Amino acid sequence: MSDRQELEVRPVVTPMMLIDRAQQANASIEQMQQLFDLQLRYEANEARKAYNEAMSDFRKVCPTINRGRKVSHNDTRFAGLAESIEAIKPFLSKYGLSHQWKTKQDGAAITVECTVTHRMGHSESTSLSASPDKSGGKNDIQAIGSTVSYLERYTLYAILGLSSREMDDDGKGAGGVAEVEIITEAQVMDLISLAKEVGADLKKFCTFMKVEDLSYIPTARFATAIKNLEARRGK
Repeated sequence: MSDRQELEVRPVVTPMMLIDRAQQANASIEQMQQLFDLQLRYEANEARKAYNEAMSDFRKVCPTINRGRKVSHNDTRFAGLAESIEAIKPFLSKYGLSHQWKTKQDGAAITVECTVTHRMGHSESTSLSASPDKSGGKNDIQAIGSTVSYLERYTLYAILGLSSREMDDDGKGAGGVAEVEIITEAQVMDLISLAKEVGADLKKFCTFMKVEDLSYIPTARFATAIKNLEARRGK
């Protein structure tokens, strides 16, 4: 048998195997503690690798989320949170992934953190903050609820690497429907962060960009959006 063949059949020595051997050899408490710490690091690394593999597999098969919900006062469509979760739930479950949110409020800032956890225990999180959405005559509770829902959707999309699709009429006439490429969820978060940094009002900015929501901004106008926000510094 060649050296290469020996390496291929030789069993992998894990920290748990070393612990068993150390116990049989009456190892000291200090030695055992070092091996237990090694085992914990080994398990954490294996869990991290399993998480990354599951996320990679999930992103390969998860479909683009269709914007099926219609805004009542115009023809704008968007992907609602409930519809998004319903679409991705089977794929998350298939690869042992689950998600949850944590919400906190500090003064006028509402922060939502989305955490995705793999069944082996590894988890990763992302968070976003925004002010209560008081548009449309909402009361205080409704304003908070609207912002929480908005941030839950964007943090979920961001951490899972999801995208949504918007169908729009590009002027081809009746029945002429074409798919419009819109900015990614990561780009939306970039705009939110920049708007907060320069003190811009997101609702007024959306009105300026002639969109119902930041997520409806076409990719071709992303640079314009950034330029407009940067121009507001110091004003």
